[in-house]
Amino acid sequence: MQKYAIAIHGGAGTLVKGLMTSEKEMAYKSALTEALNLGYEILKSGGSALDAVEIAVKSLEDCPLFNAGRGAVFTAEGTHEMDASIMDGQNLKAGAVSLITGIKNPVSLARAVMEQTEHVFLAGEGAMQFAKEQGYTPLDPTYFHDDFRYQQWQEIKGSDHFQLDHSDKKDSKFGTVGAVACDQNGNIAAATSTGGMTNKKWGRVGDSPMIGAGNYANNKTCAVSCTGSGEYFIRGVVAYDVSCLIEHKAMSLSDAANEVIHQRVLSLGGDGGLIAVDSEGNVALPFNTEGMYRAYKLSTGVEEVLIYGKE
Repeated sequence: MQKYAIAIHGGAGTLVKGLMTSEKEMAYKSALTEALNLGYEILKSGGSALDAVEIAVKSLEDCPLFNAGRGAVFTAEGTHEMDASIMDGQNLKAGAVSLITGIKNPVSLARAVMEQTEHVFLAGEGAMQFAKEQGYTPLDPTYFHDDFRYQQWQEIKGSDHFQLDHSDKKDSKFGTVGAVACDQNGNIAAATSTGGMTNKKWGRVGDSPMIGAGNYANNKTCAVSCTGSGEYFIRGVVAYDVSCLIEHKAMSLSDAANEVIHQRVLSLGGDGGLIAVDSEGNVALPFNTEGMYRAYKLSTGVEEVLIYGKE
């Protein structure tokens, strides 16, 4: 019988056991579990990997604990600029949006780009115009206001510093969410969404909406969603690099994912992690930081919800 599986992440970074209150740990694990189960139920009922990754990422976007959707960080102008992408491994179709504001679920808008246009990537004002034509009504900025995110911004507001939601401080992490899944037909898909960098300027875009860098899916190899220092993940074409090692070096999913995260990204000077699944329902969740919010559930009954490197 075809194995099916889903894996999700809520960002990687300086997640050290003991720095987070037990209440906050519980809140993160609860949010991860909810998103995981929403996606898994779709797979269990015979639904598509594409639907599963979208609903899982939407759940994470709706949770203010994660830097995506409702929990998006503040830009230098005090606004929220969000990016997202989605890809179908069955046909290599993909959709992505960047620099959008006021959209509750950027991942769904990315899927609309994939399914309703002949394009892959829409950004800024054009993406917002497309959203309006699709019936999206931008939400009031107060929906995206989170006191913790606001304080992060206040600490570096007016400076030339920006923050990858990642520093040596408590609760610091790469703020990205993502999901990968394999359905009962052996089709795979990946989705990634982010609120970007705190205090970012000039319309900076990271790897999350870039097909091949922060997100990729191909039934012949794997589906990947990344979280990390975006500039390095772009330069390393990280998501596609995992796929390439499987395709051209005949590596296993686990070996390819570990090679990219523990060797190639580090050699560039970057850090972070990724989640990956192949069409046989195998999963890999490597990271080279102290921790990564992550969870996976397999049709074999195996399920884990984790935060730290050693638990």
